[in-house]
Amino acid sequence: MTRRTFFSFHYTPDVWRVWNVRNCWVVRPAEQIADGFFDSSVFEASKKESEDNLKAFLRDGLKNTSVTCVLAGANTSERRWVRYEIVRSVLKGNGLLTVDIHGVGDRLGKTGTKGLDPLASIGLYKTNDKIYFAEKNGDKWEKYGDYSSPISAGDLWFDAPTSNTVVPLSKHCRRYDFVANDGRAKISEWIEAAAKLAGR
Repeated sequence: MTRRTFFSFHYTPDVWRVWNVRNCWVVRPAEQIADGFFDSSVFEASKKESEDNLKAFLRDGLKNTSVTCVLAGANTSERRWVRYEIVRSVLKGNGLLTVDIHGVGDRLGKTGTKGLDPLASIGLYKTNDKIYFAEKNGDKWEKYGDYSSPISAGDLWFDAPTSNTVVPLSKHCRRYDFVANDGRAKISEWIEAAAKLAGR
């Protein structure tokens, strides 16, 4: 089955590591297709036009994908547009997983620091019989600002929250370490597992 995978990441510090991961993915069989690898100039141009244009650009990038793989570096969990890609992935029904890439060398061969799981920084809660997204800023959960509409429990592939206690997405999704868990050989299995969890 074709697995068109959207890769979400923090461009500036991690792009070298990300391309190493991407290259081991795209040399695999033809049914594995990678999306989300935008040239930084295209991303920046969309951002300069307007926030609405950038959001449309990112939504368009997610089209026809069935899995979103968050490639996490030191500060990826804090990035606004990574969070937006995660939220839109949930709304789309994509499988989700985090792959830590801090152990992959950059262009100088230097490794980074392990960051927080970006999927632990976005969650869902229920209030007045409606479900909303929340985001974690520091130690505090707040209503997610870039998508404030309620969502239907039926649109979720995992158990919906039942109270106003935020349930982070990381509770439903798996996290791997690209270096320690032999991602070069196993990332295809991880992505397939995420797809199956979501019923894709």
